[in-house]
Amino acid sequence: MAVLTDLRNRGVNDTFFVVCDGLKGLPEVVSNVWPQAIVQTCIIHLIRNTFRLTSRKYRDELKRDVRPIYTAINATAARAAFDDLADKWGQRYPAVVRLWDNAWAEFIPFLDYDVEIRRVICSTNAIESLNTRYRRAVRARGHFPNELAALKCLYLVTRSGPTGRGRARWTMRWKPALNAFAITFADRFPAAEDY
Repeated sequence: MAVLTDLRNRGVNDTFFVVCDGLKGLPEVVSNVWPQAIVQTCIIHLIRNTFRLTSRKYRDELKRDVRPIYTAINATAARAAFDDLADKWGQRYPAVVRLWDNAWAEFIPFLDYDVEIRRVICSTNAIESLNTRYRRAVRARGHFPNELAALKCLYLVTRSGPTGRGRARWTMRWKPALNAFAITFADRFPAAEDY
């Protein structure tokens, strides 16, 4: 709550989505800070946790059965695919069925949006990658003479990717998503002159 309130106080007035990986209590805190925000579970983490609970022997078959859930066109189709998964794998892996069932409320908002938005919000991996690069850059420099020097370092890390071509890659990935956000959230999307 303190972290999200601090972000709001620093100027983050609204968020469309908050993608998380199952942290208890986070959906309630997000709804208190940003009432219109949609809490979405990280699909990649959900899939990884599914395979962590299963034997390697059945991974390929289970992968084929899980895929229709997160690629479904809507929540009804996803629920039908989940029911098929539960019928087939519920006896052998009840923990997998429970995992998906417990995450269902934070999973289904993902299915209401265009493919471009789904591609961006399905995972927290990009954020985790950026945080890793921040930690590596800060650790390599040790200390900074002032706050501005630290901010410049983080800015440069943000603008460059792990390969040095990150800027072009991220902008190409986000252009279709930004267009979809502008259409979907037209009443809340900031005008170009606002940023």
